[in-house]
Amino acid sequence: MQKSSKLLKLITFSLLGTVSFLVMFLNFPLPFLPAFLKIDFSDVPALIAALIFSPVAGVIVELIKNILHLLLGGGEPVGVTANLIAGILFVVPVALIYHRFKGVKSIVSGLVASTIIMTIAMGVLNYYFLLPAYSLMFGIEEYNTAKFAIVTGGVIPFNIVKGIIVGLLFIPLFTKLRPWMERKQASFS
Repeated sequence: MQKSSKLLKLITFSLLGTVSFLVMFLNFPLPFLPAFLKIDFSDVPALIAALIFSPVAGVIVELIKNILHLLLGGGEPVGVTANLIAGILFVVPVALIYHRFKGVKSIVSGLVASTIIMTIAMGVLNYYFLLPAYSLMFGIEEYNTAKFAIVTGGVIPFNIVKGIIVGLLFIPLFTKLRPWMERKQASFS
């Protein structure tokens, strides 16, 4: 019985990772931000995995999504790394808070915390590592010389807006899926 439960989890993670990868292609830029920053809802399947199973499950779904994107979706290493880190920073705090306190209020608190954590961390990571790596990899010197402007005028507002948009989508989705998710949690325990 234990082997079939592990296999079912592996299949579920793989399916959610694949769905997450496919959802990445339904993206859109925000008119007031740099065009390379695009909103998508690919963190939603990772959130579902993290809430049903554990924060580690959300990380696994994020890994699957980003590996598929790198191998099949035409992503490049710096962007894929940035997406992976941002996804983990968004999913894990929500899951930790939810598994501790259970309920819609914990989801809302987790989404707010995740948005703040992701925004601050991605601002710092872009300034010190990701934008210089883009500059080096693609020879776009503006990413290095204008990194403060890109982070304050693009990365930070983008992550705030992304957290709000994904959160506003996820809260009603969670409310509808909650009974199903709780049954899944019980069946995997």
